[in-house]
Amino acid sequence: MRMRAFTVVLTSVWFWADDHALAEELPDDFFTPTLADIKVRQQQLHARTVSLNNAPLLTRAQREEQAKMKRERWPNTTIRIRFPDLTQLEKVFPSSSKIRAIYAFVRDTLREDVKPIKFVLSSNPPPRELKVSDPAVRDLTLTELGLAPSSVLHLRFVDDELNHSDVPAPLASEVLEHAVDLPAPPGFDGNQNKEEGPSPTVSTSSSNRARGTGGDVKTPKWLKLGSKK
Repeated sequence: MRMRAFTVVLTSVWFWADDHALAEELPDDFFTPTLADIKVRQQQLHARTVSLNNAPLLTRAQREEQAKMKRERWPNTTIRIRFPDLTQLEKVFPSSSKIRAIYAFVRDTLREDVKPIKFVLSSNPPPRELKVSDPAVRDLTLTELGLAPSSVLHLRFVDDELNHSDVPAPLASEVLEHAVDLPAPPGFDGNQNKEEGPSPTVSTSSSNRARGTGGDVKTPKWLKLGSKK
């Protein structure tokens, strides 16, 4: 049978003296605390209590100070809503807004037949669902949720048929009137003249080709909406 090996680390080792000798050397009243002993102990307990009570208060004060600095630095938050087909909505919200304001904004942009269908917004990374029904989310501001000064939220419908990349975002026609083409990312062709800059390019996907008519290729829509819906 193989023995298990243990390592014991000792910081201090104390040995009692002979019990009989100790009993003979110490009088009975030695173990009775004096008024001075009690006073010192009370002071120690009071100091520890104050320290423990102040610790969370200081932490809360620091959090409040940090939140105040963020509010002053980022009074507004730019939110982009990304649909499964890469269509995106953008709107600026006060950083003091709650997540329900974003849900209300998105629902107002949907077609009438889609408005009753529930959807969930999530941030990424790290993946986190921002549900209005979640007490840890609904009562926090956009700043407190870590969405300021700008964030991209992914939209997912409860009806999975609307979550396919080849299904156009079910937005109202009056909203689509404000749509513009999503700017293409800059090219990185080393043979291009750097002073002239890269030529505009168009990235395509199956969903984009499905939307095109007459052979035209459409890019995902980028909707920048202001206060007016």
